Amino acid sequence: GFCTNLLLSQTPKHILAQTNNKTEILCDLEKEHAGVYWYRWSQERQNFEFLIYSSLLGKSTYGTNISQDKFSVHGANSRTSYILHISDLRASDNGTYYCSVSQSSQLLVSSGTRLDVVDDLPLPPKTTKAPLSRKPVWSVTKSKAPGKKG
Repeated sequence: GFCTNLLLSQTPKHILAQTNNKTEILCDLEKEHAGVYWYRWSQERQNFEFLIYSSLLGKSTYGTNISQDKFSVHGANSRTSYILHISDLRASDNGTYYCSVSQSSQLLVSSGTRLDVVDDLPLPPKTTKAPLSRKPVWSVTKSKAPGKKG
């Protein structure tokens, strides 16, 4: 479709997540709709699978064989934002996820978010044993890292 992105925007475009972890996808609508449908395109099966419908009132309707433990939708701050939460990630969750709204008997679909679930994230090797903290960056200088003076 040509106008899809004007009505629906979805972030992020691509997620690389670790097995057993969880992730979330945000869908923003231009205006209020009765609710949002979430679909997954499976490259493997070459089909669109209906996951979950979330109404404005917060009611969720699940697709066939869709786990309620795995998928949940929460409204974000505004009535036009929806967040799809996916937990207990598996390789079988790979695919492209789309939020969608129904308008005059068509489905308007977002540009999608590709999810790749991997056993190990391709991160650089860890050099420090320091725990990740949410402290301001400048507090790092107080750490007892040897030979890091000035």
